[in-house]
Amino acid sequence: MRRTILVFTLSIFIALSSVATTAQNGGAAAATFAPTGTMRVAFLGDNPALGRMDPKTGVATGPVADLVKEMARRLGVPYKLIPGSGGRAVMDLLKSGAADVGFLAYNAGRAMEVDFSEPWLLMPNTYLVAAGSPLKKVADADRAGVHIAAVKNDTQDVYLSANLKNTKVDAVAEMPPPDELERRLTTGALDAFATNRQRILDIAASHPKLRAIADNFSVAGQAIAVPKGNAARLEGINRLLDEILATDLVKSSIAKAGLNGVDAAQPRKR
Repeated sequence: MRRTILVFTLSIFIALSSVATTAQNGGAAAATFAPTGTMRVAFLGDNPALGRMDPKTGVATGPVADLVKEMARRLGVPYKLIPGSGGRAVMDLLKSGAADVGFLAYNAGRAMEVDFSEPWLLMPNTYLVAAGSPLKKVADADRAGVHIAAVKNDTQDVYLSANLKNTKVDAVAEMPPPDELERRLTTGALDAFATNRQRILDIAASHPKLRAIADNFSVAGQAIAVPKGNAARLEGINRLLDEILATDLVKSSIAKAGLNGVDAAQPRKR
């Protein structure tokens, strides 16, 4: 009888210790990701593949919103989404301390200023061209005299500037409106505009005079960025992503948002 009571008491002690340890670890993680008590998340509010902001309600929907909601649930913290216009804005929010994590595509230039997690979303990049353009494959655009444009310092600009051999990229300050892109591409003022495939497919669906090139010149890994120099925070994010990517959450979010041309990344192999 005494042995039974001892075993029962020991079992309770182990269980309570486990709960305490879990709570302690959860609290440490929450403090790491949400030092103000709320996890502040910067993201590209003008990239529909990541999320869309309702102009009336200010509510964000899409893969970033769904992923952040699940991250916050697992950490046990509230969260706040902060839309930024362009990668520079997201990095400035991180570097100033106004955001704790940010959602960005990895590139080597950005990695000099912030640290990146493993990718959670894969985003192919290609060209938008006029429907009657002689350009059929991405290789066709790398020829002398072909006029290519991309948003300055975005992933497409960085990649093409380093890899085009026979022409160069004309960097523009911001993403032109679809109607303006149609005008430039159909009048010959521009031969190709480089951006992510999802955005191109959206534009081409509403502008039949335009089309997407069939293949991709690169596939960008959308990742989570944090201020430089905190390896523990970065590893914590990667572990969270591994757990979430092992589920169908990101795939389901992509489907729910009706996105084409993007896919969920795979968790790291152990």
